[in-house]
Amino acid sequence: MTDKHYISPKKLSLEDVSEIIRRKLPLSLSEESIELIERCRNYLDRELEKADVLHYGINTGFGSLCNVRISNQETELLQENLVKSHACGQGDEVPPEIVKLMLFFKIQSLSYGHSGVQLQTVDRLIAFYNNDVLPVIYQQGSLGASGDLAPLAHCSLPLLGLGEVYYKGEKMQASEVNKMMSWSPIRLKSKEGLALLNGTQFSLAYLCYNVLSAYELLSLANLTAAISLDAFDCQLSPFDPRLHKIRGHHGQIETARVIRELLEGSQILASEKDSVQDPYAFRCIPQVHGASQDTINYTSEVLLKEINAVTDNPNIFPEDNDILSGGNFHAQPLALALDFLAIALAELGNISERRTFQLISGVRKLPGFLVPKAGLNSGLMIPQYTAASIVSQNKQLCTPASVDSIVSSNGQEDHVSMAANAATKAYQVVKNVESILAIEFMTAAQAMEFRRPLRSSPILENILENYRKEVPALEEDRMLYKDINTTRAFMRKLNLEG
Repeated sequence: MTDKHYISPKKLSLEDVSEIIRRKLPLSLSEESIELIERCRNYLDRELEKADVLHYGINTGFGSLCNVRISNQETELLQENLVKSHACGQGDEVPPEIVKLMLFFKIQSLSYGHSGVQLQTVDRLIAFYNNDVLPVIYQQGSLGASGDLAPLAHCSLPLLGLGEVYYKGEKMQASEVNKMMSWSPIRLKSKEGLALLNGTQFSLAYLCYNVLSAYELLSLANLTAAISLDAFDCQLSPFDPRLHKIRGHHGQIETARVIRELLEGSQILASEKDSVQDPYAFRCIPQVHGASQDTINYTSEVLLKEINAVTDNPNIFPEDNDILSGGNFHAQPLALALDFLAIALAELGNISERRTFQLISGVRKLPGFLVPKAGLNSGLMIPQYTAASIVSQNKQLCTPASVDSIVSSNGQEDHVSMAANAATKAYQVVKNVESILAIEFMTAAQAMEFRRPLRSSPILENILENYRKEVPALEEDRMLYKDINTTRAFMRKLNLEG
């Protein structure tokens, strides 16, 4: 890949997206995409010269006002009014990494030449992306059908010189940035406001962030579980490949393989065991982690389809001399995937907390709460409370958003996906699982101190040695929130190092 990513009709892979984000590659339109955008816009301009033809949202009102005709003289004002009137988001601001993904995916969707936008509109969005001019967007307001209307309206306001943006870490009026960059506000032509606001890019950006994070969390969950297995002096037999082959689930087979590799060469694992069988939280790691892995893989397939999709309405087909009104903005595929992903990630946290509980329980020759002089010291008693609290919150967050709907636009928009709510809930689950795994990692590392002089595998011992340089073993009570935060940061570094 070059030092620039060219937007083109070529399908993006998850690896492409990850690389673009990781390397912070600037975007540019390919010649093919420029041609597609201009051909579509030119076709639409010619079509609008036909005075007797109505096209939804182009020369009509929106939603239940779809039968109200708009004169050719007012079509530009119609699009500007649409953006302004729909910018009514509420709640917390969308994190900058999500806003940047929204810009990327909106540019990609508009580049296919089915949306009728001007080339300069797409170019300005690319300029926002490349210069880190990030619109201020709010988390609440989208029903996940008719597109993510309110969030995308806030995303589009700066094109008109309206609204607020972050630039170089400072929040300012979009008009100020326009002056700094010598940008004139875009004058939207017919259909453009609708093309900008229709679409799933808010929910999609969250889905992308959550999926990429999910793969990282899965890797960390397997690593942390492997440390816990040795710390709890578990059997290896539940990870025998023959067991998983006769069931056949890909994620289960893969998880068992990863655990075996992580524990290869462990003295603790090779030692004689007092217990014939281990609790489910250890014994069923392949079945639970593996099912989550299969779910993450499924959601990544949905993600890739949507990244490479056109999701505004109506859609223009110059080659067929046709303009079709449909419902590609409906985010039901994303809503279902986001709910499923949240549940899968919550289960990684759920079983992790159970391993933490077992490790501090004073069994398997481990002291209660994993600290000398328990009683005088509480040790790791309360981090397990914290993990349990977060696990419980995840259960509440995993109530599906996708089974909900509410009528809007005077009954015209009578079934909606609620994908946006599913998206923000799943994002919170991601953050929660990071904390739960950090607590297990910290607990398992502490339990390993009581297995000495036996050693775990070379891979795990190397990780634990580096960890101890940042978080010392617990000899007496101290403020553990700092240890948890340091552990989270350490685990993020492990992911970056591969």
